[in-house]
Amino acid sequence: MVEAISCGGVVIFRGKILLLYKNYKNKYEGWVLPKGTVEEGEEYKETAIREVKEETGVLASIIKYVGKSQYTFSIPSDIVVKDVHWYLMMADSYYSKPQREEYFLDSGYYKFHEAYHLLKFPNEKQILEMAYNEYTDLKKANLWGNKKYF
Repeated sequence: MVEAISCGGVVIFRGKILLLYKNYKNKYEGWVLPKGTVEEGEEYKETAIREVKEETGVLASIIKYVGKSQYTFSIPSDIVVKDVHWYLMMADSYYSKPQREEYFLDSGYYKFHEAYHLLKFPNEKQILEMAYNEYTDLKKANLWGNKKYF
């Protein structure tokens, strides 16, 4: 068994959530949240910001840690157990550009209920729900987008 760690973000701009559409050789297809592997010497927050930028072209800032999800998958030689650390993040515009080299064919911002139904994996739906609840709490408290919050 191999352990792996990734970090990603629930990126929000004006109430909408950033998603990516991945199609890997027609074996793996669906909408996902941006995330990726932690590089050596990198902090989790740095990984989340870098991966969002690489996969979507979006420069987002971290608002707060949301939680961790875990899943397993098989590779020819082993089973991989992956922990993903998630952050609530804020984008500065609606701009996004999917990273073709990673088989992302589309990206865009969606309303919560649309994003929730589009997401392929139940653990990402759960993270989306937690992050969106944090977002709505911050909005109600007039803290979303308030630089003092950071």
